[in-house]
Amino acid sequence: MRNYAKSIALYERTRRTLAGGVSSNVRYASAPVPLFFERGEGARLYDIDGNVHIDYVLGNGPAILGHAPKPVIDAVAASLAQGQVYAAQHPRETELAERLCRLLPGIEVVRFATSGTEAVLMAFRLARAFTGRTKILKFEGHYHGWTDQAYISARPSLNEAGPADSPVPVAGSPGMPPSVLEDTVVAGWNDLDLLKQAFERHEGEIAAVIMEPVMVNGGPTEPAPGYLDGVRALCRDNGALFICDEVITGFRVGLRGAQGRYGVTADLTIYAKAVAAGFPLAVVGGWRDVMDTLLDKGVMHGGTYNGNVQSMAAALAALDVLEANDGAVYRDLEARGTRLMQGLAAIAEKHKMPVKVQGLPAIFQVYFTEGAPPRNYRESVACDRDKALAFHTALQEEGIRTNQNAKFFLSVAHDEAIIDETLAAADRAMAAIA
Repeated sequence: MRNYAKSIALYERTRRTLAGGVSSNVRYASAPVPLFFERGEGARLYDIDGNVHIDYVLGNGPAILGHAPKPVIDAVAASLAQGQVYAAQHPRETELAERLCRLLPGIEVVRFATSGTEAVLMAFRLARAFTGRTKILKFEGHYHGWTDQAYISARPSLNEAGPADSPVPVAGSPGMPPSVLEDTVVAGWNDLDLLKQAFERHEGEIAAVIMEPVMVNGGPTEPAPGYLDGVRALCRDNGALFICDEVITGFRVGLRGAQGRYGVTADLTIYAKAVAAGFPLAVVGGWRDVMDTLLDKGVMHGGTYNGNVQSMAAALAALDVLEANDGAVYRDLEARGTRLMQGLAAIAEKHKMPVKVQGLPAIFQVYFTEGAPPRNYRESVACDRDKALAFHTALQEEGIRTNQNAKFFLSVAHDEAIIDETLAAADRAMAAIA
């Protein structure tokens, strides 16, 4: 049994001065308390009790190169003496913008922000200004940040969510005004007929459709064949913009993100997390005519820390690694992630556990279900979450860190030896809960 006495004591101390003892509610989800770590290196985290964890949380996605990757750390260290924020421009912004526009599908112009949450709000504002409409259509189980305008039906209980073919918008938190629900349309994901019906119910009202092109927050699930192309076509037919939230998938599932992987192009795209390999950076990019509403229509976007020196340096250094040899690191990551997914499935079969391992090699989840692999949020939440939590807990005792739903993020630092160690630990963990 691992010892967490120091984390427990420090958590109790922290709660006296830091609300809830954490800086993000997402961090409550750790047992026996939110753990305290003193350093990360490569694929491992080291907590204050001396426990070593092979980390498959990776900051919820940003650490695509692992923790403290030397090329990024060296670039940031070299930039520190040049200052942090100028309230003005600097050459690294230009260089990064040019590289992103060259690399990413459908990106003619970009604007930098600090977090994915605020970038989503910027995309909403651009879409509304460009179309002259007010409603945003989003999908059940897709998370686009914690703000009032976005945190709707991200994790709704099915008792509140209404019928599957016409979901009711559900506020995700106390303190959200009911008025935000009036400008939000919710649909079930991965079904073109449901989206078509939503457009018909709100004809001429929808400014944009936003989605995670691969559902991640509601449980890693790929789009059905042809689905993204169908969404793109329906948006065009109905005069709405198509917004891809690639906060997680961008620079994680491939050098050109999910859109490059599936061959679809959105009108606006949001990137964050992996783009700067752990440093705070978000990007909104898209077609020039949409982005030019920042100038032509005076759409307001600001931010003191936007384009800060260290985040620009980090992103440029990360891209040097990710772009090398046309994304060779992704080919290695795909191979190792595939091996891990297949190995976990084989271990579950060995222990006669009803498991589906689903997602992409860089991010996937172990679902405990007797049924078919989930295709959407409602099917995802119908899986056995208690069993997933038990597996997560057993993995933690074996030195493997996942989130509580047994979701795995991979980095380029998860080498073959790490995969071997993980599979051996997973075998023991699965035996413990079987």
